[in-house]
Amino acid sequence: MTDDPQYPDPPPETEPEADAPANPAVTAGGRRGVVGGFLAVLAVVIVSLNLRPGATSLGPLLTDVVASFGQGGTASGFLTALPCLAFGVLGAVAVPLSRRIGLTGTVVASFVLVTLGLLLRPTADTFLAFTLLSVLALIGPALGNVVVPAWIKRHGGRRSVLLVTTYTTVLAVGGAAGSMLAVPLAPGGGEGWRDSLQFWGLIAVGVVAVWAIVLTRTGHDFPPEGPQGTLRASLWRSPTAIALTVMFALQSTNAYTQFGLLPQILIDSGVTPARAGLMVGTISGWGIVGGLLMPTIIDRSRRLPWIVGGLGLLTASGYAGLLLAPGLSPLLWTSVLGIGGFAFPSVLALIPARSRDPLITARLSGLVQPVGYLLAAIGPIAAGAVLEAKGTSAMLVLMGTSGLLLAVAGYRAARPRMVDDELVV
Repeated sequence: MTDDPQYPDPPPETEPEADAPANPAVTAGGRRGVVGGFLAVLAVVIVSLNLRPGATSLGPLLTDVVASFGQGGTASGFLTALPCLAFGVLGAVAVPLSRRIGLTGTVVASFVLVTLGLLLRPTADTFLAFTLLSVLALIGPALGNVVVPAWIKRHGGRRSVLLVTTYTTVLAVGGAAGSMLAVPLAPGGGEGWRDSLQFWGLIAVGVVAVWAIVLTRTGHDFPPEGPQGTLRASLWRSPTAIALTVMFALQSTNAYTQFGLLPQILIDSGVTPARAGLMVGTISGWGIVGGLLMPTIIDRSRRLPWIVGGLGLLTASGYAGLLLAPGLSPLLWTSVLGIGGFAFPSVLALIPARSRDPLITARLSGLVQPVGYLLAAIGPIAAGAVLEAKGTSAMLVLMGTSGLLLAVAGYRAARPRMVDDELVV
């Protein structure tokens, strides 16, 4: 029992029937979608592992890639911003598409395109062809960002916390693996980037195979809209949905700015390039820890707003340390930024935690991530402009301010309010 009126005791759980799905929606053909525990975990693991390498594997090879096409800095900047733009624009079609072909069907269809994009992209002989195939390779991640949390809500049942933990953790592992393996997979440098990038196309075949099996179990697994008109209400009426969107945007803009500009800031402060790369790599390492911890904390904590808000304060503190005492311990400050980055698995876990109906979860994910990524794309551009015009100190002040705003948004997003209920008001 709890004395906190904001956290009422949950209703007693009843034992589900052995063949009952997490949600009673009936799939096409009248079958109920039942996914076994092992298959559900395997499906989440393999799709999560493949949601980021198509983007992160390009960064370490970017100089060789653009040189192969006779391009320069402008092309590099465009390819760096492409994932955020693709996640924002393409992610907006995830919910309408999944209504037509189902959540599982959307993953299967999109990763067929991803596999083609990743396998064909290294064979491109023009920069335009390479860019278009890169967009094709980002379709699956863009749709998966939205669809996978809703799929977990629909099929997770009592395994939901485990599946969310798996999703956020393996997502970080996949992103880190894409960066760390990019150069080792490129034999001899030069045109070796083609073999390195093509490797991830072979791995993506596994997503299609596993999720095709899942599709035979689920059928069309997007739950139908209920009779209540509230399900059709705009999510912009929900303060929690808005707070989640702002939180996601601020967290993402910090992450992409750190990966893109933090190495140069560390080098300017006297750190060697190799050590700067290692320090920035610790941020990804902390992301794995956050993926393991935060879903369980969000599921169980009774003081969640303060915890999530505190992650924004840690982010601001990391920038303040780099500004005021850069020589004290750069590794300490990057570690503080990495722990502040727990905001990413937190917001991913909050999407299903702050929605009750799988349809609302899908729509919420379809708002938070596409809009958040589009807003996030502005951050690195603004930070780079400030860095060039005003210097490192001004840029760190700007990013520190974004950390404070992240604390405010995170506190509001983590309050015990359900988006479903706010749409009824």
